[in-house]
Amino acid sequence: MRREPGQLFLLTTQGCKVNQYESQAIREALVADGLMETHDPSLADIVLINSCAVTERAVLDLAKLIRGFAATDPKPWIVVAGCAVEADRERILALCLVDEVIAQKDKATLVRMGEPSAPFPALSISGYNRARGVIKVQDGCSHGCTYCIIPSTRGRSVSRPVAEIIGEARRLLEAGIREISLCGINLRHYGRDLPGTTDFWDLLAEVDQALSPRWAGRARLRLGSLEPGDLSAKALSTLAQSRLMTPHLHISLQSGSPEVLRRMGRGHYGLEQIFAFLHDLRDIWPVFGLGADLIAGFPGETQSHADETLEVVKRLPLSYAHVFPYSERPGTPAALFKGAVPGHIRRERAKALRREVARKRADFLHELLKLPYMDVILEEGGTGMNEFYVECSISDAPPQARELLRVIPTGLTSSGLQAKIPDTQREKT
Repeated sequence: MRREPGQLFLLTTQGCKVNQYESQAIREALVADGLMETHDPSLADIVLINSCAVTERAVLDLAKLIRGFAATDPKPWIVVAGCAVEADRERILALCLVDEVIAQKDKATLVRMGEPSAPFPALSISGYNRARGVIKVQDGCSHGCTYCIIPSTRGRSVSRPVAEIIGEARRLLEAGIREISLCGINLRHYGRDLPGTTDFWDLLAEVDQALSPRWAGRARLRLGSLEPGDLSAKALSTLAQSRLMTPHLHISLQSGSPEVLRRMGRGHYGLEQIFAFLHDLRDIWPVFGLGADLIAGFPGETQSHADETLEVVKRLPLSYAHVFPYSERPGTPAALFKGAVPGHIRRERAKALRREVARKRADFLHELLKLPYMDVILEEGGTGMNEFYVECSISDAPPQARELLRVIPTGLTSSGLQAKIPDTQREKT
């Protein structure tokens, strides 16, 4: 990508937290090269879109973004990077509005670090523009769910060395970040390509052991989406010993029907395994937030299958969920499956799941109101995230506070909880 000191760039990110991390690494590299960031398209010399291809909707949204930036006068140099370039290069180029495309595997060239063919992409960060940051510990996926395009856009699973992760975590904490999410495309595959027998839970234990002597009680760790098959006795033991972990997990469930899971290529875990794990987790975390990903209307899903998923959702102690009507993704096996569910039925089933999740979330928020206190990392505008992954609005928030604040829940808001800072805590802020 052409770049000159003094140029203004606008960087916009689609998709997952891994993309957010990569965008931050690119941002830092461009600023180090003498470029300046703007959020005004009319001022930008360069517009860089870090794209997503996980759904067809993401690609349609990308096309809309491109057209909007191209309509700016004067038109900036438009660069599209990432997964959508791998999956839909010809569709992107066919718009005739993009000046440059950079594939996901070549994204490291944007930061001028190492070779694009290195085992783990040479991306790193030293800060974040908010109090909560992300560290990418793993990339790619070697599993191959039948609905997912990611293995063909990001390649096979690769793991980042433990020492690099700990070093980056220390830099972020020193820079004022007070919550770090360890994220990847498939955390269950972490360590399979590294020497020895290290897995993701070994990584978490090492990170916690390295950071907790200084940062326990002052900062915290959060995990990205977990595969249900990774919810093991070792996971429970690791979480029980951690001094930095937040009481919150997010699981990539996708369906509550064993037959649908099999068709998705996700028959490697059982639903009872999840229930047993969560039951035992109560002994470690009496209160915890739980999120899940769910797909409604997968090919071949009958009403009976949909009812199975709804019943599983009713049994799970969910505090939120991301529910998606199934969307055909060209290039995936599932796009060719027979038994397509009509679009309006997909949407109806997704609506039913969201309705049940909303009920469970309301119950969860009312339970949190009974707690004597919560720990919140305050960000701009007097809002922050508590340990259970619930947004909190602090009515008497100090103008600037990135540290962990102990607050008292006082009521509900449209997006989460209202809270206040006790007098003893206010004296320290």
